[in-house]
Amino acid sequence: MDLPIPQQSPRHVDATAGEPIVELVDVHLHLASAGGEVNILRGLDLTVTAGETIGVVGPSGSGKSTMMMVIAGLERPTSGSVRVAGNDLPQLDENALALFRRRSIGIVFQAFHLVPTMTAIENVAIPLEFARIADAFEKAKKSLETVGLGDRLPHYPSQLSGGEQQRVAIARAFATKPALLLADEPTGNLDGETGEQVINILFERAERYGTTLLLITHDAAIARRCSRVVQLRDGRIATGPITSNQTTSL
Repeated sequence: MDLPIPQQSPRHVDATAGEPIVELVDVHLHLASAGGEVNILRGLDLTVTAGETIGVVGPSGSGKSTMMMVIAGLERPTSGSVRVAGNDLPQLDENALALFRRRSIGIVFQAFHLVPTMTAIENVAIPLEFARIADAFEKAKKSLETVGLGDRLPHYPSQLSGGEQQRVAIARAFATKPALLLADEPTGNLDGETGEQVINILFERAERYGTTLLLITHDAAIARRCSRVVQLRDGRIATGPITSNQTTSL
């Protein structure tokens, strides 16, 4: 029998550099499948301090994206402690988790995840309006201008290149100036030159706003730009040198 999830209001914590913003302790995640239970995370421990840029590497299936989903409150762990921006995530109900993400988290996905029926400026304004921030469209316009898309405000995703769509996604993720930004293979669908432009924008935005960045990548050159590299293997943080099959050298 599933136990009820205690209801608790999320906290909004202004992260101070050097203090923990992500604390995962002995996190396990088991999911049922037709072939039986699958153990995705197996006692994962990770501490991220505010202001860090963390490159997350590891082979496919090692649990990188699942870890990001747990940190974002989009996937509940089977057991273990998950504290992010001062919040004990397993203690929050779905409404409180949504409020937590609105206040504290920005997410950039490999596949962009823009709303196809909305223009670039409307996509960026969404989190601002949900957060009830005044002048949402004016702030969305400025956010798009900072990523070089001031002339693409009325364009729909289908009218934008892949690189432009990812820049819209970055503008949207940073629009509310979150304490923590999670990026899952943000250059995976882009060519090398476009991907480099997108990564430059991502790091520049994080530095400008003092945002903690957790970046999943298979690219060794991108990982090396981070202040710390963490590798996952078999659902755990691995120790020792990063093996050659976990990243792709440029």
